[in-house]
Amino acid sequence: MNKLEQRTALSLAAVYAVRMLGLFMILPILPLYAERFEDATPFLIGLAIGVYGLTQATFQIPLGLLSDRFGRKKIIIGGLLIFALGSVIAALSDNIYSIIIGRAIQGMGAIAAATMALAADLTEENNRAKVMASIGMTIGVAFAVAMVVGPILDQWYGLSGIFWITALLALIGIALVAFVVPQPKKLFHHRDAGVLGDYILPALKNANLLRMNAGVFVLHMVMTANFTILPLIFKNQLELASASHWKIYLPVFGLSFIFAVPMIILAEKYQKIKPLLIGTIAALLLAQLGMAASSNIIWLLLLSFLIFFISFNFLEAVQPSLVAKYSGVNIKGTAMGVFSTSQFMGIFVGGVIGGFLLQQFGQAAVFIFGAVAALLWLTLTLSLPAPKFYKSRLLKLNHAMLTNGQATSEALNRVAGVKEVAIAVDEGIAYLKVDNKELNESDLLAFQ
Repeated sequence: MNKLEQRTALSLAAVYAVRMLGLFMILPILPLYAERFEDATPFLIGLAIGVYGLTQATFQIPLGLLSDRFGRKKIIIGGLLIFALGSVIAALSDNIYSIIIGRAIQGMGAIAAATMALAADLTEENNRAKVMASIGMTIGVAFAVAMVVGPILDQWYGLSGIFWITALLALIGIALVAFVVPQPKKLFHHRDAGVLGDYILPALKNANLLRMNAGVFVLHMVMTANFTILPLIFKNQLELASASHWKIYLPVFGLSFIFAVPMIILAEKYQKIKPLLIGTIAALLLAQLGMAASSNIIWLLLLSFLIFFISFNFLEAVQPSLVAKYSGVNIKGTAMGVFSTSQFMGIFVGGVIGGFLLQQFGQAAVFIFGAVAALLWLTLTLSLPAPKFYKSRLLKLNHAMLTNGQATSEALNRVAGVKEVAIAVDEGIAYLKVDNKELNESDLLAFQ
């Protein structure tokens, strides 16, 4: 990558990091406050945990589309201001209801789609995947850091202090966008990185993509439901002070990454993605059953928790790759936007149902619910077709090739190894899916 692209990757990854840290730090903390707020119930705590997912899902695609019209940076800065406002409302709260309102407003600052589109505006075609990957990795790192740091900050500053820190992080994100992130010369409608309104319906009609959307919905629903109860289990059954919960989170996340990374390599490099996908969903199911049965068995609880996060980290990494494999080359960005919306809806539903089940039926019910959801997901996944391991490729076209897009598309389809073609005349780019083993690189040079 050139210096501009390196700056883009680092600065936008930092923007993502400060925002996701603020959202995730509350996850291992909020259930512990059920006894401190007069009107708080497990259901309301679960709603407070998950409600940002509802507003995030609602506003993400519309704000992404608005960024095409009004500019990426304006939408991102506006979204971060809304996020900061929600954080301040939650910080000033003395009851669970105003925390719910603050969390809902946090989610309204949904900048994911606009941020990815800005990254695409600022990068050359051949390096776009690298920039996207660096931003995507930030989410996983931010989650792990937040889970470890959140309980420690809670001991020092309390729940209100965490929300104030979240507001400060949002302001830091605004400064990064305003003064560090480069300004794009021109905005494009990126088919590989942005949401295009015309492609939403085709993305929703794709049966394989629908099953991927259902999968990410279940994964994040189960994860969020689990965290309506896990902090309480660590406090009450393990008799571990909340400030010491990092002693569980840190080794579990560390070990889960160590186990998940080789699995990801095996899935992609050796094309074992479907059997590993099925196996990890089955492991997720077993982990839920293990946690449900571990009321007085500490080793089973911790082992099940570890297996859950090994599965979670693997699934979190390979599902976006599968979305790219199952989507048409021209709807990839839109398919990813719908996929992300499903993820946030899962967070909302998981918080609400987890809190309700905990309140009405106890902690085992939360884990059994997760096991049933995982079983349904496993059933859907068994019928997925084996994906094609084609690579996405962006080809810059010369001016002559853009005068007759149909003829150029037909000519590209005749090149050995080219499996799918979509030409974006406004960008001067051909979006391709290719089989690298068959691809004749020299034939592509004639189109540049």
